[in-house]
Amino acid sequence: MNNQRKNYIGIDVSKLWFDSALLSVENHVKQSIIKERFENTQNGLKLFGKWLKKHGVTFDSETLVLIENTGVYHRHIESYCAIKKLRLHIGNAARIKWSLGITRGKDDKTDSERLCKYAYKESGDLIDTLPANPLFSHLKDLMTARTKLLGQFNSIKVHLNELKQFNSKELQASLEMGYEGAKLGIKESIRAIEKQIQELIKEDQTVNENYNLLLTIPGIGHLTAVYLICYTNNFTMKISGKQLASYAGVVPFGFQSGSSIKGRFKVHKMANKDLKKLLHLCALSIIKYNPEFNNYYNRKKEEGKHSLSVINAIKNKILLRVVAVINKKEPYVEQMKIAA
Repeated sequence: MNNQRKNYIGIDVSKLWFDSALLSVENHVKQSIIKERFENTQNGLKLFGKWLKKHGVTFDSETLVLIENTGVYHRHIESYCAIKKLRLHIGNAARIKWSLGITRGKDDKTDSERLCKYAYKESGDLIDTLPANPLFSHLKDLMTARTKLLGQFNSIKVHLNELKQFNSKELQASLEMGYEGAKLGIKESIRAIEKQIQELIKEDQTVNENYNLLLTIPGIGHLTAVYLICYTNNFTMKISGKQLASYAGVVPFGFQSGSSIKGRFKVHKMANKDLKKLLHLCALSIIKYNPEFNNYYNRKKEEGKHSLSVINAIKNKILLRVVAVINKKEPYVEQMKIAA
């Protein structure tokens, strides 16, 4: 009888190291979990590979690696799994945490073991994470850099405005002159980053096509289009409009239990807050400059709807149009009237 073996690996990743827990199932019998720590470096990954081979782990579809999305720290492991053809699922940290139920204590090795058990328990429902396109990582880093620089620029402006009401004109002028070089430097850096973003978009034909399609949708501007492309991997995951709206936190959910608890519908706090902020600006812009959405907003307000509820509905409609345009590969066509 051939030995049937499946391997489940949970990895808790931090900046300096990662803890790995291995659970093997041989002929439907679970083996003891083995744990080890490695440096989060290329050399550490080499030792990790030797450790897997030592314990008989095969680099094929019979092995599943589970890690949480850490933003940056898991990139080495993600790249390693892609090169070694290891199945990888990058899970949502909050979803994994809630699925574990009540837990006591916390440390990196314990977390890796919990991830390992989660991979074994949920393996049938976990979808393999596709290898990341380096283009999207580059775009994300540039967008993050732009956001940080813009934050620094705004921080300087706020600081100078706060001092204006307390300082003399001479002292204020001196301070503003002292900050002028920094402000100009930040502006120049932001322009350079914007140029790099535009060049990266043009390098990939499919990314450029989707980017231009997104710009045809009322309210969607350059930043929102780039952000949507980055965080959907250029819509390669075939995400639906409802899924994208839920991810952005603009779908209202009910809150009811029995006959005594009847709460109002409201959005969930678990969402991509950066995308949600961008969509809020898109909605405000479209209400102001687009007659179709302006009429919709005013009509709903007259019906007694709260302004934020109407704005949230508009954000939802924008995302539904985003997915429709991408799926059809056709520019958005202005509608005469928005359905209620």
